[in-house]
Amino acid sequence: MLDVCLLGTGGMMPLPYRWLTALMTRFNGSHLLIDCGEGTQIAIKEKGWSFKPIDVICFTHYHGDHISGLPGLLLTMGNTDRTEPLTLIGPRGLERVVNSLRVIAPELPFELKFIEITEPVQSFEINGYRLTAFRVRHNVICYGYTIEIDRAGKFDVERAEAQGIPKQYWRYLQKGDSIELDGKILTPDMVLGAPRKGIKLTYCTDTRPTDSIREHAAGSDLFICEGMYGEKEKASKAVEYKHMTFYEAAALAKDAEVKEMWLTHYSPSLTRPEEFMDAVRDIFPHAVAGKDRMSVELDFPE
Repeated sequence: MLDVCLLGTGGMMPLPYRWLTALMTRFNGSHLLIDCGEGTQIAIKEKGWSFKPIDVICFTHYHGDHISGLPGLLLTMGNTDRTEPLTLIGPRGLERVVNSLRVIAPELPFELKFIEITEPVQSFEINGYRLTAFRVRHNVICYGYTIEIDRAGKFDVERAEAQGIPKQYWRYLQKGDSIELDGKILTPDMVLGAPRKGIKLTYCTDTRPTDSIREHAAGSDLFICEGMYGEKEKASKAVEYKHMTFYEAAALAKDAEVKEMWLTHYSPSLTRPEEFMDAVRDIFPHAVAGKDRMSVELDFPE
């Protein structure tokens, strides 16, 4: 099960009723944060989740509304007596940008590990899930992310018994481990069926529509996508500043055949995104206007 919380849905500047865009997920004890704008700490506290277990922070890009909350968050994490390393992932320049921000957070009781994304598409196996960064199109280098949790096939008891595999080894094979027994290697494929559908989450913001988004969002259980503007007359502004409208995001969701889409990263001038959702759902029926602290538990299908 993957816990997902859209901590904030604002773009450019925090508002009294809307924090800046940030996403937090929890899986098997691992806590991942994508982006950390001003107010992210408050959003986490309002949700009732904890700072201390965060072990990975990813950045889409280095505009202030996506990273300016990091120094304060690091200080808070340090004050929780945390000693475990923290992994930071982001586009080229990550270490330079973070160390510049750390002028106001110079001493931490834990190590920072930096992973800089250097390719148009780059994947990482972390804490039992696969994180993939893919390049999108903004006015600076920017990436979207997918989180995928694979699910092995069902354990076939009849096959295990027919091959004479002792029961004490079944649980290891079911977990995907191979076993050496009497000079023979027992492998998971001997007792497992075809892989079953896993869990997939896609997050992207600050971009024009791109083929990379369609490809990487394909089949997602949840697609969280920027919708900077709901007003149709602002379509040209979206093009100029390399952002997206609600309707462009809905078209991407439709093309990618996702199960559900949440809009986020609203312009400060957009006070009531719900007013535009009927037209959005004409394009993609399973579209939702994201709200701060909107949450869901994504689970494996039965």
